[in-house]
Amino acid sequence: MTDNTERVDTMRRGFLKLTGAVAGAAAFGGVAAARKGRAPGPKEGEVLVGVSVSADDIEQEVAQYVPGNAEVVHSNETLSYVAVKFPSEAADVARENFVEAVTKKEKIKYAEANATYETQLAPNDPQFASQYAPQQVNSDRAWDTTLGDSSVTVAVVDTGAQYDHPDLQGNYASDPGRDFADGDSDPYPDVPGDEYHGTHVSGCASAVVDNGTGVAGQSNSSLINGRSLDESGSGSTADIADAIQWAADRGADVINLSLGGGGYTSTMKNAVSYADDNGALVVAAAGNSGAASVSYPAAYSEAVAVSAVDSEENLASFSQYGDSVELCAPGVNVLSTTTEARGAYEELSGTSMATPVASGVAGLALAAWPNLTNTELRDHLKATAADIGLSSSQQGSGQVDALAAVTTEPGTGDGGGGGGDTTSGSVDGSLSGSYDYDDYSWSWNFSAPSRVVVELDGPADADFDLYVNTGTTRNAYPSDYDYASYTMDSRESITIDKPDTSTDMQIDVDSYAGSGSYTLTITEYQ
Repeated sequence: MTDNTERVDTMRRGFLKLTGAVAGAAAFGGVAAARKGRAPGPKEGEVLVGVSVSADDIEQEVAQYVPGNAEVVHSNETLSYVAVKFPSEAADVARENFVEAVTKKEKIKYAEANATYETQLAPNDPQFASQYAPQQVNSDRAWDTTLGDSSVTVAVVDTGAQYDHPDLQGNYASDPGRDFADGDSDPYPDVPGDEYHGTHVSGCASAVVDNGTGVAGQSNSSLINGRSLDESGSGSTADIADAIQWAADRGADVINLSLGGGGYTSTMKNAVSYADDNGALVVAAAGNSGAASVSYPAAYSEAVAVSAVDSEENLASFSQYGDSVELCAPGVNVLSTTTEARGAYEELSGTSMATPVASGVAGLALAAWPNLTNTELRDHLKATAADIGLSSSQQGSGQVDALAAVTTEPGTGDGGGGGGDTTSGSVDGSLSGSYDYDDYSWSWNFSAPSRVVVELDGPADADFDLYVNTGTTRNAYPSDYDYASYTMDSRESITIDKPDTSTDMQIDVDSYAGSGSYTLTITEYQ
């Protein structure tokens, strides 16, 4: 592939005109099952290698570069990555040398450690004898309008869950999910007495409402579970990414990620982007370190980052916060379901609990307004959120408000999340090979848009990438960009909240491999 860092920026330049929105449907695909011998939980000896769609066989493409003491142990054709396992006695330098060498090879787009993510649960001392979360976010008042709808699906990507719990079985789908940690079709906990997180998260979102048993979640949405964490609450990037992709392919409307801490990885970013492209609202925990920044995957622009507040609507002492926070929800001493082996119900704290409260409210809103897209649902939740007096970095647009979400017509809310006008522009172009690229500038239509989405829809047999600069007149390109999307194919999307409009936005469409026509679409949200 030609190194575009030396290219001449005057090659081709376009100016995007307003021509109307263009939409495309993302492809659906399968995910490879975990191979025997891959234990659940962290996989610290593995390297994930992203392979361009231009490769005929992704496993073979990587295998030719794998040293003799390592082996390919897993692959995901849809997300186009391969996992390479090094023996436990291999030195870190061996893995580092492999990463450095393989990323220089044609058709290899990245190589990274199979990072570990963990549940976002904080230790607690129970202070409340009963629930407060549904009342605090007005779910109990929203139930006069709707209890939720089983046609709305909330996917819990987490530890396993006791889906036959008396207070969950009415809302868990007849096919309750899949186990990516163990590589089988049953997400039931291996050791129920040790598992509590996924069952608790499930109950926060959708413990059966009005069944005369135990507690109530926020909505009677259908639940599915993608088990990707072990009983200790730890799991690998690959297992979580596979579960996210599976949930999107199952048609999940909301995907709950009460986990974090693994840092930015291309594999996880591509999985979250895939889910977003396929119409799922991805809701993720801001994190529990108390830091003034949000953990990944919540920090990806495609995910809704949720911070935690207590019963007095103060920011939880453990909750992370920052500009990426979009919503907050109760997350301190939240009473919900747990495995019957542990007593069936318990109070837990963490952004892990706040996140499914927000996901459950999203399910309620979608039951009331079933035609909302995931982007519209996201804006509607923010537009109807309640300002509880915290800073925007702590509460985002505010605390989720179920009553407002189900009774306010979308597009008319006055919260901080949008719900107003949109404007779009698109342009068609073509690239003739890996040396080729097109640069564009976008002149803003709104003086202060709440969000801009840049989307690329290119040929299925090519690998085009997308780069964006804001607040500068410098052209964007692969080694100089503010935002990027470089999945293994030619469907790319970049979402920027509160973009810098001081200069025109600079956009680069770059061919990593292959040729063909594409459509570039920009949508501003007021």
